[in-house]
Amino acid sequence: MIIELLAAAGAEAAPQNSFGFMEAMEQGGVIAWSIFAVLVIMSVGSFYILITKLLEQQKVFNQYKNVRSGFWRAGTIREGATKLDKNSAWRQLVDDALSAEDQHGKMTDSLEAHDWLHGSLNRSEAAINAKLAGGLPFLASVGATAPFVGLLGTVIGIYRALINIGLAGSASIDKVAGPVGEALIMTAIGLLVAVPAVLAYNWLQSRNKRIAELLSGFSTDILANINSKGAVKPAVITKTSTQQAGKAAATAPATKPVAGTTTTTTTTKR
Repeated sequence: MIIELLAAAGAEAAPQNSFGFMEAMEQGGVIAWSIFAVLVIMSVGSFYILITKLLEQQKVFNQYKNVRSGFWRAGTIREGATKLDKNSAWRQLVDDALSAEDQHGKMTDSLEAHDWLHGSLNRSEAAINAKLAGGLPFLASVGATAPFVGLLGTVIGIYRALINIGLAGSASIDKVAGPVGEALIMTAIGLLVAVPAVLAYNWLQSRNKRIAELLSGFSTDILANINSKGAVKPAVITKTSTQQAGKAAATAPATKPVAGTTTTTTTTKR
């Protein structure tokens, strides 16, 4: 009975844990909460850009399938343009090319049509690539500066710990645990914000490069088609045509010997 009473009294007298996240932030005051708010804004902005740009890129990739399957099957480029989405990057290239072709007919100088169309398509590609790259500088900035923002909180936390040590005259754990905990928390949050931003930037950048390659190839095909008056078109390979070619090869008759040729067999005498 006495042992139980002593254990209960010890449990009541035990100090409560006051070194959690909220306690450390409250000890940091306005500065700690301000730095934390900046890091949260950076993180939310990074994930927002990642999701929106990923959806935008995927939309461009999906529209490219329609370009390969339907656009080049039309009789002319003007007819093929009606099969593309009005607000797509591919429709913008086609419309800019047709507009440049119409404008060249109004010119009175000796500017080559190829040079004029090529320059117009390059401007259109640059505008599309610039739109796709929007928001990526923010990711790069977050990846580069978030660790230093967290380091600012770390420095302030260490500074507060040193002040508490100087005022108390001793480096007791209750005087330095709060500021040091705040410093470590800020360092961790800064890294947690920076690493996803850097990974998202590199991933989106690589996908933009792939889109730029597709846009460049498509503009080249448009230029060749316009300059050849519709005679030059890229080969359109679809799943249906591939299956038909495979069936034709499977059902093709075996090669027969050429008429007029005879086969001779030789026997050896023993």
